[in-house]
Amino acid sequence: MPYRYLEEVAIADVAFEAWGRDLGELFEAAALATFEVMVDLEGVEPKVTKEVELENKELDGLLYDWLSELVYLKDAEATLFSRFQVKIEGDGRYRLRATAMGEEIDQARHRLRADVKAVTYHLFYLKKTEEGYRAMVVLDI
Repeated sequence: MPYRYLEEVAIADVAFEAWGRDLGELFEAAALATFEVMVDLEGVEPKVTKEVELENKELDGLLYDWLSELVYLKDAEATLFSRFQVKIEGDGRYRLRATAMGEEIDQARHRLRADVKAVTYHLFYLKKTEEGYRAMVVLDI
């Protein structure tokens, strides 16, 4: 898994650190970590796809917008996502083009966990490392 949960960081919320060799991998890992909080991803089939396009002048702002958009789609369209393909382009102004794959929530079949209400800025960061990129996110549950 390209992420790990940080139990010592947030008591009432969920914190995780995600990483990737490039920005696309990092954004995919952060999306997976966000949805793993909500549901056992092994039970979520890629039956529907949702195309997402976002822009932001800051990479960390783009990650925040990406995860917030996914939480919004979960709430507005009652959809859980388990697979992601993300491409990030730009320098100075960044553009995300992504496909999220999943299915409508089925409470009888999906093993639901905590409901993520929002992405927070508490301890939030995205940074370049020698191995690629790393981010920390705290989710309000």
